[in-house]
Amino acid sequence: MKIRYTAFALLLSVTASALCGEVIMAQARGARGRFRLAGGGGAILPQHDPLAREDFLAVATTDGTSGDQKIFLAATLTRNDIETIFADHIKESDIVRWDARQGVVVANRQRKLDALLLDDRALPTSDPEAIAEAMTAGVREMGLAALPWSDASQTLRSRVRFLRRVFPDDGWPDLGDDALLATLSEWLTPYLAGMTRRSHLERLDMFAIIQSLIPQELKRRLDRLAPRHVTIPSGADITIDYEGDGDPVLRARLQEMFGLAETPRIADGKAALRVELLSPARRPLAVTQDLKSFWANAYPQVRSEMRGRYPKHPWPEDPLNTPAVKPNRVR
Repeated sequence: MKIRYTAFALLLSVTASALCGEVIMAQARGARGRFRLAGGGGAILPQHDPLAREDFLAVATTDGTSGDQKIFLAATLTRNDIETIFADHIKESDIVRWDARQGVVVANRQRKLDALLLDDRALPTSDPEAIAEAMTAGVREMGLAALPWSDASQTLRSRVRFLRRVFPDDGWPDLGDDALLATLSEWLTPYLAGMTRRSHLERLDMFAIIQSLIPQELKRRLDRLAPRHVTIPSGADITIDYEGDGDPVLRARLQEMFGLAETPRIADGKAALRVELLSPARRPLAVTQDLKSFWANAYPQVRSEMRGRYPKHPWPEDPLNTPAVKPNRVR
């Protein structure tokens, strides 16, 4: 049979012994009859129980199970009771955190009795460093995709990642996703001053930020070792694709490569470009890192298959001694 003290009797017990852990404070949460315990965890009462509608309870006995404990012995506590009896144990703190649902940093001043939240008021201003740290936590939660990466900034990352693979002992920074996420506080937080919401991230210049992570002596070597473009026989400057974990890619129409026997190399000759030869309609025809072998062995078959499909374009028998076709546009 359940026994209930009167509120007065239980409050006397609270006053005398709650601080020794004999009575636990509880606060209503969510649905009727559900409570949060001051020491953590939850507790429940049947919805028809008169105490199920109270905001605060002094709980003397539960079934002690894990999860939501069943309350057997409790009495009502008023807010004034808590403020009076536990005044020395109520703590006030300023909380600055990222609100994922709203996509903003929120700052609140909270008063708590252990796990029980007594007051939660918005702060008009807060510590700028705390706000920047909360924005950083938001980026960490959302992922690097939340940052305004431009094509130039992504290409810069890819070029540096390539050089880090080719020259592992030269000190090229790790700009991979995992490394950047793990070090957000070091490289991103300083740029988040004054930002409080996701839309503010659009102000970031990601190219400049990533460039700042490259040591000055390595910046001077970057364009020589990992150029952004390469000039092909047609005279076109072709952008090198550094995406992916393999060798960088050069994509060009086959007719613009006539006369080139040696595969272009970068990184002081340590890496050959992967050449993707395209049809006049810019569809892939072949991939090679050995142009000399391609012209001698694979090209005759490509010529046989393609010259009927693209009769207006040259398919010479001797491509190495044929002038390259001029580009139809700069790219």
